[in-house]
Amino acid sequence: MLGVERRQYIFNLIQDRGSITVSELSQLCLVGEETIRRDLNKMASEDLIEKIYGGATIKETMHRVIPVSVRKSINVEEKKRIARCCSSMIEEGDTIFLDGSTTALEIANELKNIPYLIVITNAAEVACRLTDNPGHKVICTGGTMRLRTSTFVGHSSVTVVGQYYADKAFIGCDGLDMITGITDANEQEADVRKAMLRQSKIGILVSDNSKFDKTSFASIGDFNKIQMLVTDTSLSEMWINFLQSKDVEYKICEDLNE
Repeated sequence: MLGVERRQYIFNLIQDRGSITVSELSQLCLVGEETIRRDLNKMASEDLIEKIYGGATIKETMHRVIPVSVRKSINVEEKKRIARCCSSMIEEGDTIFLDGSTTALEIANELKNIPYLIVITNAAEVACRLTDNPGHKVICTGGTMRLRTSTFVGHSSVTVVGQYYADKAFIGCDGLDMITGITDANEQEADVRKAMLRQSKIGILVSDNSKFDKTSFASIGDFNKIQMLVTDTSLSEMWINFLQSKDVEYKICEDLNE
């Protein structure tokens, strides 16, 4: 396959799937990963695609949905830091909501040493990661599964969330902006997150540095829907003043050893 043919094939794949990894492309195109990286560099320079860690995605739009298999490899250390901070806020006996964000997966990994919890989630992988601890009661919402994200959404999922109350909800997002608020790329995911916030005493937004000052497709809510923001990045004075004006606490998790 000529280079131009291969890049057209890659472009078609990315358009069809939304995003793809370098290793997948290498196997599909029967060329080495360095060749694929050169192809992606060229395509990105022509503004055809957007490169992400370990792969590529369609150009960023409000509707962009990156599969969980790709999202898990993006900003991994930042998400681990956030997850460790979040786990320190969870106490034995708490009931918590965990959504389908990849940060929620990292939080689930940190819960093994907390003896007893009730965890309600719409994410199949989050539920699976919590099964090793017999002291954890795990409730999965069910509903319609989104294959790209391995999460359950839809009316059934929102209804199940509405049947419970939690001490804390840990909610991810695709964008947070002072004007447009907290947003998600998918309206059904946004609906589940809204329900989790409604049913919780404390709503905690978890967001790495890539989400700030961005707006995605569907509204999760204004900042008055949350009580705390946990992030990995130092906040600008403007963001600090904004959060204080909304009575939102913030925690910056810069060091895995904190």
